[in-house]
Parts: sequence; structure tokens; C-alpha cells
Amino acid sequence: MKVVVFGGTGHIGAALMRHFDPDKFHVTIVSRSAMGPGQIQWDGKTLGPWREALEGAEVVINLAGRRVHCRYNEENLQEMLDSRIDSTRLIGEAIAQCKNPPKVWLQSSTATIYAHTFDHDNDEESGTMGGTEPEVPAVWNFSIKIAQEWETALMEANTPKTRRIAMRSAIMMGVDKDSAFEIFSRLTRLGLGGKLGSGEQFVSWIHEVDFVRAMEFLIDHPELEGPVNICAPNPLPQVDFAHAMRRAWRIPFGLPAAPWMIAIGAWFLNGDTELVMKSRRVVPGRLEKSGFKFQFPTWPEAAQDLVEKMRP
Repeated sequence: MKVVVFGGTGHIGAALMRHFDPDKFHVTIVSRSAMGPGQIQWDGKTLGPWREALEGAEVVINLAGRRVHCRYNEENLQEMLDSRIDSTRLIGEAIAQCKNPPKVWLQSSTATIYAHTFDHDNDEESGTMGGTEPEVPAVWNFSIKIAQEWETALMEANTPKTRRIAMRSAIMMGVDKDSAFEIFSRLTRLGLGGKLGSGEQFVSWIHEVDFVRAMEFLIDHPELEGPVNICAPNPLPQVDFAHAMRRAWRIPFGLPAAPWMIAIGAWFLNGDTELVMKSRRVVPGRLEKSGFKFQFPTWPEAAQDLVEKMRP
């Protein structure tokens, strides 16, 4: 099966290459930083020779976009928005020109599109969409604007022969350097993996193995299209998430952090507090209804597996 992955040189692309069955999938990566064999360069803004890779491909996966681990200033937020919208529209334009277009298009989106909620799960059918919460920072609502326009660009693409799926992904937990799990692990091992703020905010996550398995499931199930939550079925409060991290690393304590301390820490880590303070209580409604079975449905087992893979 011929697969073309845009933006495939990041953490998710690395996970795909680790876990995709090479006997089933022949992967071509299109990236701004393409350097290795089987990789093609593009600028994410203009059509070019890379378009030929889509002709006759069965699957296109779009992971392109500026990474969210950065300070949420005006310039970075605008770059996040533009890089996602431009690349999505460009891929849609390229597919529309194909004589033999891909059968399915898996498009990155984000679980951040849902509201900051504590008291109920958010699935694709009945979840509370975000963007209007008056009590949250303005940049959180801008993140939701990015997600909404990202999905709109996908659905507006003129690709009637290509099934389109917006993957509303939670935080993928993988073993790569500077990945979310590696950063959480680093803080935990330094004794900083305690309660953040109230600790009641929910963490939605997915093990990298299940992330890739879910993508294969979407490819193989033609009845699925539109938004699909890519997350484990058991989100949990941050205080429990941190406790499981400490147990996996055998760290006996974790210092708590007040909101002002988190803001300072996020600044030094070149990030934003949204990544740890927004309550993302998201569940994989459509995946589970379609019969997908998770290999790592709960966080303590997932954290232990990832730690074992990362231990020297």
C-alpha cells in the first residue's frame, strides 16, 4: 500500500516508521526538512514536483504544521494557524489534480478543539466544543480557532473521490527525544512531577503504539470519515497522571506547583501553560463503536511500558 506522509519528520512520523508494517506500507515522506532516502522536499505553500507522489497513492497523511511546543505569542500563534491551513489547502489542491487520487486522507487535528471541561466526557457526537469559554485565557480560544479552521480547510477541499478524516488527537506519548513523554519524564525524575495547580484538570493521552494502530484501523474501515478522536478511552486527572509517572520511574515524590510557578516554568521551557492546565476530557467514541481495541487503555500500564522502553 503506497502511503504519502506530509510533515513526517517529527515525533508522529517517527512513530509511524517504527510501527507501520513495512510489508504492508510503502511510505514516502514529504517534508520541509527532507534529507534521507524516500523523502521529498516541499515548502508547504506551493505546488511542485512533490505532487507526483500522490498519483496512485492509496493513503495520504498530513502531519504538517508548526509544532505547538512554543511560547504562545502573536507571531507563533499566527504561524501555527498559517502553516496548518496553507498545507491542508495545498494538499487538497494537489489531490484534486490527480487522475488516480488517494482513497483516504488522514488529516491531523487536535483534541484541543473541545472545551475546557471537568464534569463530562467529550466524544465526537455530544462533546462540548470550545472557543467561547469566558473564564479561560484568550490564547486557549485562539488554539481552538486554529483547530476549527484546520478542519474547515480539510472539509472544503474538492476531493470527492477521497475519504477524509480529521484526527482529533490527544497528546501522543512516545519515546523520542523532546517528545511530550520525554519532557514529562525529565521533570518527574528531577522531582518536579507533582500536582499542577488544582490537579483536577483532565489529561487525554494515547500511547504511540495505539496511535499508529488507530491510523491503520481508519485506513482499513471505509465507513469512517469526518472527525475521529484519537485518544485512549480513560483520560484522568493530572494528579493521578503524575502519580502514575512517578511510580513508573520509581520516584518517591513530586513537588507541587502553583499556577504562577507553572507560568514561569512554561516560559523557561519555551512553552505555554495550556499544554498542562487545560482540562481535556476526551474519549474515542467513534473508534470504540467501530470495534477498535486498545492495547494500552489505561495510563499506569502505558506509562510503565514507555518507561521500560526508555530506561538505559
